[in-house]
Amino acid sequence: MKNYETVFILNPVLSVDQAKDTVDKFVKVLTDAKADVINVEQWGLKKLAYPIQKKSTGFYNLIEFTADTQLINTLETEYRRDESVMRFLTTALDKHAVTYNARRRKGEFKKNKEKRAAKEELPA
Repeated sequence: MKNYETVFILNPVLSVDQAKDTVDKFVKVLTDAKADVINVEQWGLKKLAYPIQKKSTGFYNLIEFTADTQLINTLETEYRRDESVMRFLTTALDKHAVTYNARRRKGEFKKNKEKRAAKEELPA
């Protein structure tokens, strides 16, 4: 089993509840296929770099999971069938990306930014 992460953008016309239900549907596809879902993040409504389907914003979502390679085709087929998904990207993670994601989930990088900001605020 390999580590993967998938990022997908949902149509901004959806309500917040509909977006959550759609994310839950894709998580269910993974769990039904015996994948181990590690992390699910909903980044919220964000501005797109360029218009997609005449939309300038979209709901960004991230799912980290471990699964067999065959499941990726099934998941991406589900993305293509769902009209609310505007874009998606699934990537296989190497060992460095897995450790980075674990550190990011723990909030290690936010702490470093807070320490730097505190140092900058100190008077000389």
